[in-house]
This record gives sequence, structure tokens and C-alpha cells, in this order.
Amino acid sequence: MRTTYDSATVRLYHLGDDGGATTIMYGPLSQALLAAEQQPAQVQEGLFLATDNDVVAYLDFVEG
Repeated sequence: MRTTYDSATVRLYHLGDDGGATTIMYGPLSQALLAAEQQPAQVQEGLFLATDNDVVAYLDFVEG
């Protein structure tokens, strides 16, 4: 993810098995990461962080 500073505005969303995206929140990266870690592991598998120039899977971001 090219934009990684804590206050970067991101969209945290869940991509369902049906391909539909459900936005969990818009806000600073630091708050999005807190919201994501509070989700069940099963939900975390489908979470993505999006900025205006990039998208990354939540688990790839925290493991990378």
C-alpha cells in the first residue's frame, strides 16, 4: 500500500462471497486498523483497505 501514514484516509470494507462490498468505515488508517482487528477472524479474511490510489487486503497489510 503506497499510502501508509496513520492519518491517511481509507475505506475499510468487507468483500462478501457474492462479490458485494460492505463499507465498515471511512476514516484514518489508524482507526480503520482498530476497527478491523475487532472483527471476527472469518470477517477479517474478507477485509480490504482502500486509499485514493491503492487497495490491499487487511491481512496482507498487517502481516507484511
